[in-house]
Amino acid sequence: MEPLASRPMTPADWPAVEAIYRAGIATGHATFEAEPPPDWDAFAAGKRPDLMLVAVGGDDRVLGWAAAGPVSTRAVYRGVIEHSVYVSPEAAGRGVGSRLLSDFIDVADRAGVWTVQSSVFPENAASLRLHERAGFRVVGRRERIGLMPYGPFADRWRDTVLIERRLPVHPR
Repeated sequence: MEPLASRPMTPADWPAVEAIYRAGIATGHATFEAEPPPDWDAFAAGKRPDLMLVAVGGDDRVLGWAAAGPVSTRAVYRGVIEHSVYVSPEAAGRGVGSRLLSDFIDVADRAGVWTVQSSVFPENAASLRLHERAGFRVVGRRERIGLMPYGPFADRWRDTVLIERRLPVHPR
């Protein structure tokens, strides 16, 4: 396997991030979104800049990305984020997701995050396994939580599995 590292995401990464996001959308099992945001600014809006990473190969080619934003603007939830992890189809099965999620968790822990959560389609078994290996637990299943706007599931209500990883001791 080629060398693998993660680094902070920058606006220059947007074309690669957008392509990986688009590939995830095409699966029908990554997001309710039908299209990626139109540009970097729209993508980065609502995300914490300190919680945006890319996984890169030895040639600095972007192989995956992770990003998160707060779940609420209320102060009591300041350490709770919702994250996404996407891996390029060409890099699937090569440890990119594991490395990226591990590095993302390290960054989130240092940033004072006490709960990292996400909603995953139950059909996305690879994501559920990845997160379970990283210490996430299933909180519950949200039945018919959203109406799919595109693809083979268009106009169907979809379930999601709510997962989270919590620090054993909350920072103050």
